[in-house]
Amino acid sequence: MSAEHTPEPGTPGETGPTGEHDSGPRHRGRRGRRKGLLIMAWTAAGIVALGGTGAGYLYFKLNGNIKSVDIDQALGTDRPTKADNGSENILVLGSDTRSGANRRLGGGTDDGSARSDTAMIIHVYRGHRRASVVSLPRDTLIDRPACTDPQGVRHDPADGVMFNSAYTTGGAACAVKTVESITGLRMDHYLEVDFSGFEKLIDELGGVQVTTTRAIDDPESHLRLKAGTHRLDGKQALGLVRTRHGVGDGSDLGRIQLQQAFVKALVTQVKHIALFTSPKNLYDLADTATKAVTTDSDLGTVNALMSFVNGLKGISASKMHMVTLPVRYDPADPNRVVVLPDKAQQIWTALKNDEPIPAAATEGNATGEAAGVVASS
Repeated sequence: MSAEHTPEPGTPGETGPTGEHDSGPRHRGRRGRRKGLLIMAWTAAGIVALGGTGAGYLYFKLNGNIKSVDIDQALGTDRPTKADNGSENILVLGSDTRSGANRRLGGGTDDGSARSDTAMIIHVYRGHRRASVVSLPRDTLIDRPACTDPQGVRHDPADGVMFNSAYTTGGAACAVKTVESITGLRMDHYLEVDFSGFEKLIDELGGVQVTTTRAIDDPESHLRLKAGTHRLDGKQALGLVRTRHGVGDGSDLGRIQLQQAFVKALVTQVKHIALFTSPKNLYDLADTATKAVTTDSDLGTVNALMSFVNGLKGISASKMHMVTLPVRYDPADPNRVVVLPDKAQQIWTALKNDEPIPAAATEGNATGEAAGVVASS
């Protein structure tokens, strides 16, 4: 069934938590670092598409900014088959590297190691008019398959570990392999973004306007907002998508809901930004975006990203159905969540068949109690 002939996706679903090396109550925010992954992927790719129209030198410079990983070579042929219905699945991941420009953002370790802090599966329906986005809580307990890391070291499979341990163990390829193992869906593309690039990109876009329905005060993420409408700069936007203490029950479940609302606000705003008014501003945006992303090798050039984004530009915020992997708090450890398998399978089956996610899959799950705190303005 094509997306153009399917009913409109339902309202955003529930959300969930996230990190392997965390410990302590879920209300702490020390390791609660979450980027607006989809925000970065969507915006970065869009800016890249524009940047690719520049002169030859600028094009090659932007091309050189993009880092890529050959996922196909790393994983071989033992993978789910590609869909033949015109749809695409993209894994969007955020790595919490604590070195370089990211070190000043605080938290985590500063040894140059990286963790995946946020993960989203974007399913683009046939016709590229709609998308469903499934957030994967980092603290979800999963069974990780055997993985080989970028240095060629093989790691045995592990049961009952947190989702974000896949990236820590084996990098991008292991994260993709784990997601494919969990979902049974082939990931057609991979996009990864970082902290400092996100903050700078929001500033260069002129900020993002959101409305908060109640005050947010979180000293851990350095975010203080009164209830009302605000234009967030990069630092504030980063604080919003990282905040845990300021909303809901203090878990990552609530934070994911804020991120999903922020994504929609940004997607809506980007469509109205006059990017061509200043060639310098346009180039600065493209430069920041290309430095911020790591892609699979198929998207590892400006031309490839241009083509990719041209296929996404028709998807507005109203055509994005955002949900979270159905989970409940782990009775043995409230800092962790476990998958609700029957509901999760409803999502994977729907996406495999290029159909809307059924409402039943997103009802009655753990939410983090932060729904409705942020809405686009």
